[in-house]
Amino acid sequence: MAIYFYSTTDEFGCFSNFSRHGFELDGDFWKTSEHYFQAQKFEGLAEHYNAIRDAKRPNDAARMGRSRKRPLRKDWESVKDDVMRRAVLQKFTIHEDIRELLLSTEGEELVEDATHDYYWGCGKDGSGKNMLGRILMEVRDQLSAAT
Repeated sequence: MAIYFYSTTDEFGCFSNFSRHGFELDGDFWKTSEHYFQAQKFEGLAEHYNAIRDAKRPNDAARMGRSRKRPLRKDWESVKDDVMRRAVLQKFTIHEDIRELLLSTEGEELVEDATHDYYWGCGKDGSGKNMLGRILMEVRDQLSAAT
């Protein structure tokens, strides 16, 4: 059986990068994993990095990070999965309540039900890569092995 998640208000909403489970990473506090992920697109460019880190809401951070008016780091495509892994691992390491929920899904496939996203989500027709779901399952395995 698969567990589908998307909205932060759903039962598994904490699996979303928009869930308000902040954490410290790389010397900064991040309101959400979306804030962290989007800011990393501009590592070394303080103006863009800080603006995204300080964005009020995760959708603001996402919009800012997706803007191609900002100079995307050249290696982004090769590092983006690892950036997401770091954020997700930190988020679920810091917050015991959501870590327990993640661990309780053992053996279940986790699927980001993002019909518009064929990379991080499952896409409209289910043919997407579901990379966020895959990373959550990797993190779940890591955290399970550590307990």
